[in-house]
Amino acid sequence: MEIRKSDVVLSLAGRDRGGFYFVLQTEDGFCWLADGSGRRVEKPKRKKLRHLRHVCRGDGETAQRILRGDPVTNKELRRTLKALREGIDGAIEEG
Repeated sequence: MEIRKSDVVLSLAGRDRGGFYFVLQTEDGFCWLADGSGRRVEKPKRKKLRHLRHVCRGDGETAQRILRGDPVTNKELRRTLKALREGIDGAIEEG
């Protein structure tokens, strides 16, 4: 699946392996990622597409703000990714 702006991805390589991130921008085989804590909006991480796995399409308010180009806060990213992680952990425990 193609990774696009505002998607949530999982890092597969590097020190940040296993972390969930929002895609803030894509260009020429690279993405710029932020999670609001280790990688803040002010200084996103540049990472190759092949080192990422698509988790889900961003469809919430935070993702819509990223798509529109509106300013998004680090707190918003942290809150949204925390809810996503809790949902995934709950699904794994149930299944």
